[in-house]
Amino acid sequence: MNILIIEDDLRVAELLQRGLAEQSFVPAIAYDGHSGVKLALQNDYDLIITDIILPKLDGIDLCRQIRQTKPDIPIIMLTALGTTDDKIEGFDAGADDYLVKPFEMRELFVRIRALLKRNSRVVNQVGFVIRYADLEMNLNTKRVKRGNQEISLTPKEFKLLEYMMLNPERVLSRVEIAEKVWDTHFDTGTNFMNVYINYLRKKIDREFEQKLIHTKSGMGFMLNLE
Repeated sequence: MNILIIEDDLRVAELLQRGLAEQSFVPAIAYDGHSGVKLALQNDYDLIITDIILPKLDGIDLCRQIRQTKPDIPIIMLTALGTTDDKIEGFDAGADDYLVKPFEMRELFVRIRALLKRNSRVVNQVGFVIRYADLEMNLNTKRVKRGNQEISLTPKEFKLLEYMMLNPERVLSRVEIAEKVWDTHFDTGTNFMNVYINYLRKKIDREFEQKLIHTKSGMGFMLNLE
């Protein structure tokens, strides 16, 4: 499998390249954001690993640009920035996972394999639409509507809502959402879950009398017509 490394620290880039090669991956390296985007769009990679702080183009904007053309390629962000806000910004830009430096290579390999396994199960269903009440989601075009109102979601908000719509009227625990939406690498000790649920509520429920997203105290969250 071909993996693109976008990292301006020569020592870290070479460490990643050597470690991935030892695991039978085929790594390529870009040392700045512009070169990283160019390689990502010109070639076919199975996964991208990128730092956030990069010369010429930072990892957040890099991720957004890649997502415009290649929405399904798995992206792991590596960074020394580990606050909740930093992680949310990375996820909202389209990252699939987030690893804070310093990290163990074994953990990186586990995350890479989890993302590659998940991506291999993705089925392209043209025009596939799921609905709950007056909420509609097109999994192919990534468009979401409630009634006649178009709703703009970030990639992570979309994934969270998609999972809730595929499992309506069932309490979804924080652990289950972490495993299914964040591929088990989500730190459930942070307030991430509440942050994203609140984001969805503002976009899905605030303008409507009928609320769809509900919190079950001590249990989790539910999409329901209560």
